[in-house]
Amino acid sequence: MKKSVLTRYRVMAYLTAVMLLILCTCMVFKYGFDTGADLTLAVSQVHGVLFMIYLVFAFDLGSKARWPFPKLLWVLVSGTIPLAAFFVERKVRAEVEPLVTDALATADA
Repeated sequence: MKKSVLTRYRVMAYLTAVMLLILCTCMVFKYGFDTGADLTLAVSQVHGVLFMIYLVFAFDLGSKARWPFPKLLWVLVSGTIPLAAFFVERKVRAEVEPLVTDALATADA
């Protein structure tokens, strides 16, 4: 497996998680303080696009790492739970980095 597959997953995991936190903050202001409706709309659309890209990259990583379906589903869903993507990304990185290192060692030989 190429390192770029893991890198693009990690970038999208962080972007999606940060945008979800920003979206949650915007929602609090929109519904709690009745302000920022336009900003909430813009942030929700950006998060939606980033989340779709995240799904593609996470599915690509999962298929190349040959994860079972429940694990793949958990990684995909973690982008919808605030803060979960940070923890799942760390666990995925720790699990997939040895696969990338092995692939690089095999390619060099």
